[in-house]
Amino acid sequence: MAENISKQPKIDFETLVKQRRSIRGYKPDAVSKEIIDEIIEIAKRAPSSMNTQPWHFHVITGDPLEQIRKGNTERMLAGASVDREIKMGHGYEGIHRDRQVEIAIQLFSAMEIERDDKERRQDWVMRGFRQFDAPVSIVVTLDKALEHDTVGHFDLGAATYGLVLAAWTKGLGSVINGQGIMQSSVVREFANIPEDEVIMTCVAMGYPDETFVANDVQSLRASNESVVSYVGFDE
Repeated sequence: MAENISKQPKIDFETLVKQRRSIRGYKPDAVSKEIIDEIIEIAKRAPSSMNTQPWHFHVITGDPLEQIRKGNTERMLAGASVDREIKMGHGYEGIHRDRQVEIAIQLFSAMEIERDDKERRQDWVMRGFRQFDAPVSIVVTLDKALEHDTVGHFDLGAATYGLVLAAWTKGLGSVINGQGIMQSSVVREFANIPEDEVIMTCVAMGYPDETFVANDVQSLRASNESVVSYVGFDE
């Protein structure tokens, strides 16, 4: 059974970072505007290049979110091309693909989804397009004037990480969800995104469903030896 994070006491930063995990199953309970506002207030403390603060947060719930889910899933099921506003590569290869497969195996194992169970695998994919049926979605956008400035993208990553950490301290789970903006024109329409902003990603958020076993899955991390180099230190 998934751990009930809503009853956790305040925790130190190291514990928070190591304890947080992506939540993909939610209770239908509404999340108040006040709590979301507190979360965003914390996330805005993220550092940004020369204090440019190039981020915007569009918080969606209720019927507008249902319309986005509907448009996203219907278009993807109909075979529509991916309609993202950010540049995408041609898929992951090598170690990056291996890590992608690794977390998929963890999740499918937890959910007891067999390799040849096409129906349940398809349902899992569609959950992502529905933003995992979370009661809230936060669409994170970038000032269009900085669209081609990679530093701005880095800044939004810091702020988005701030969102998921702050949510955890408030008893809320979340998952950064690129699938939720696969049809960005739908998101733009129903979330009333201004034309001078670029849709970068979204964060599904809500109270975790403790009975949803995939919520217990925590992705693995590469060892320091494989990603860190030290120069100038005494041996």
